[in-house]
Amino acid sequence: MSMSDPVADFLTRIRNAIQARKASVECPRSNLKKRIAEILAEEGFVDGVSEKNDNVQGTISLALRWNADGNAIRGLRRVSRPGQRKYVGAKALPKVRNGLGIAIVSTSKGVMTDRQARKEGVGGEVLCEVW
Repeated sequence: MSMSDPVADFLTRIRNAIQARKASVECPRSNLKKRIAEILAEEGFVDGVSEKNDNVQGTISLALRWNADGNAIRGLRRVSRPGQRKYVGAKALPKVRNGLGIAIVSTSKGVMTDRQARKEGVGGEVLCEVW
């Protein structure tokens, strides 16, 4: 059976691993999920990202970042869904938690954070918000 929203599944796996206090989480690999994981690592929400290749699809492994207060990721929210896409222009890009979080945006120049998209002057589909 095919999955209708693999990005929501990816975010839910991360959320479930945080709730279960796991050190890492694995999920099926796709280029979009790999880029989202790389952005989370660049922004300091996860410690590391690694890939495992098999003969089918491969997997992505994320090492979650923990500190005394808990996990670095306080919240994950899917914004644009298959049933209701959310597109914004460069001037209407959302600020998550007054700049403390990030919005991950799929633009014509690739998948990037809201700050990078503002700097590049491009809009696109708001995939998710992380804080």
